[in-house]
Amino acid sequence: MAISLQKGQKISLSKEAGGTLTKVVMGLGWDAVKKEKKGLMGFLGGGGGGEQEIDLDASCLMFDERGQVTDSVWFRQLKSHDGSITHTGDNRTGAGDGDDEQIIVDLSRVPPQVKSLVFTVNSFTGQTFQQVANAYCRIVDASNNNEVARYNLSVQGNHTAQIMAKVYRHNGEWKMHAIGENGVGRTFNELMPQITPHL
Repeated sequence: MAISLQKGQKISLSKEAGGTLTKVVMGLGWDAVKKEKKGLMGFLGGGGGGEQEIDLDASCLMFDERGQVTDSVWFRQLKSHDGSITHTGDNRTGAGDGDDEQIIVDLSRVPPQVKSLVFTVNSFTGQTFQQVANAYCRIVDASNNNEVARYNLSVQGNHTAQIMAKVYRHNGEWKMHAIGENGVGRTFNELMPQITPHL
């Protein structure tokens, strides 16, 4: 059974998974908030209604022990240079059930100089999280598709980004820290000043 993380909570990924994790998937899911239809039976009235497309983007930043970014994986670079992290591709609407974007991390291949992986989500289209519903991130054990941990991101507010979580090495094992800090920015670059204190 997956653990439901609270903001600021830290867990051992291997303990929650019941053994050593070698490959994990960070899944991100969301829906656009449904708007009331206007006009006669939803057909008239110009304004339309229905769902608005919202393009949230998941990113993964690789940091060394000095807090320097060694690589980044996002919709403009779908694979880390060392091949240990892969983004499955950009979802621009949040349509459909389940994960809308996934970042697959082969922990066994993450270079030893990389001490932490920080996962962010940004509203590339600029809508605030007031227009986002059912947003979450989750860690899945890729070997058996079991969900290890889930963190609810549906804190609605006028922020356009969130620093979701950090996966980091500690005493020879990988741990996860649910950061859940709201921010503003269309890409992870604009979040860097907020990320640094969490390294």
